[in-house]
Amino acid sequence: MVKALSSEDIARRVARDIPNGAYVNLGIGMPMLVADYPVPGREFVLRSENGLLGMGPAPAAGEEDMDLINAGKQAVTILPGGSYFHHADSFAMIRGGHIDISILGAYQVAANGDLANWALPGPKPPAVGGAMDLVAGARQVWVMLATHVAKDGAHKIVERCDLPLTGLNCVHRVYSDLAVIDITPKGLVVTDMVAGLSAEELEAKTGAPLAFAESCRALLSGRAA
Repeated sequence: MVKALSSEDIARRVARDIPNGAYVNLGIGMPMLVADYPVPGREFVLRSENGLLGMGPAPAAGEEDMDLINAGKQAVTILPGGSYFHHADSFAMIRGGHIDISILGAYQVAANGDLANWALPGPKPPAVGGAMDLVAGARQVWVMLATHVAKDGAHKIVERCDLPLTGLNCVHRVYSDLAVIDITPKGLVVTDMVAGLSAEELEAKTGAPLAFAESCRALLSGRAA
């Protein structure tokens, strides 16, 4: 029986891939879970686009300080040595190329790395926000998908996006509840896949051709190894 990864499993897996010393922007929503999974023996700096550098795990229930929030208006913690600053300074960091990895959610990711992750109208995210700057200014862009396909069965990983684009050729890697997929000049390459899922089943759930790494690893729910 195939057991898909939970959002927490995906966040834990993403955190494992962040290199030591990296400066990482966590987008609104699911990417914020990455802060809850520090990696022993490794230090990386997490930030939020509204002007926070050095974010820690989510606060315990009852200890939230709503004067200390992320870009999604969620209460956060800040680690020793962390800082908060003006929104304009935050985007100066982004536009200046000082962010190693930007981790975002998405509606669609194309095989060539195009990203669609905003929608209008509506008073709540995901509106356009700062995502266009985040994908243009970061050295790498990783996307987290809570589900490999949409609720209506539509593909999220596609040959070509048909939604308004956030950025062109900007995504480097996709983490979903079924697989980890690198976006390469030769196309989509699966590096990790949930245990028990066949290549054919994953291909059926993906709207673009897939190649599989020779050393494709098994992902286990509850461990994300």
